This record gives sequence, C-alpha cells and structure tokens, in this order.
Amino acid sequence: MKITPLADRVLVQAVEEKEQIKGGIIIPDSAKEKPQEFKVVAVGPGKLDDNGKRQPLKVKVGDIVLTSQWGGTEVKLDDVAYKLVSEDDLLAIIK
Repeated sequence: MKITPLADRVLVQAVEEKEQIKGGIIIPDSAKEKPQEFKVVAVGPGKLDDNGKRQPLKVKVGDIVLTSQWGGTEVKLDDVAYKLVSEDDLLAIIK
C-alpha cells in the first residue's frame, strides 16, 4: 500500500532509539515517553496561499525531524507504524 500526504502534511516514521540502561534499571515500554525523533518518509505538495500559489514544504524525504509529542495522527501500513503530521507540528530538522 502507498500513501501520499495532502497539502502540508508529512508522513514520518519513528527513529529507533538506542535503549540506555542507567544503574541497571530497565524501564518498561509502557513507561517510556513517546518518540519525538522521526524520519520523513513522504511529503505533501504544500499549502495554497491566499493567491492560490503552492507553498513548498521546508522538509524533504530522508530528513530527520523533531515533532511535538502529541501532534499528528498515528497510521499503520503493512504492520509498520507511521505518524501523519502537519508541517506546523514539526519543531526542527536535525542535521
């Protein structure tokens, strides 16, 4: 299945975090924070401005980005978890 985001939407996939155990304590998955670092998988064409001109997105496929913790919609395609977010929910591009 293929998904193409509309307008200023961005499809992202969580970047695997390296589990760090401090002091020998293992934190269960249910107690961990939601990931905020994602890889951009697909981008929409951009929003239309007041004059009908398309405004391109500032991110591209392959970028690593930070998102707001609770923004976006979780989507599952072919048993892989993704998040569909508005460009406004992106906080930064990690270089």
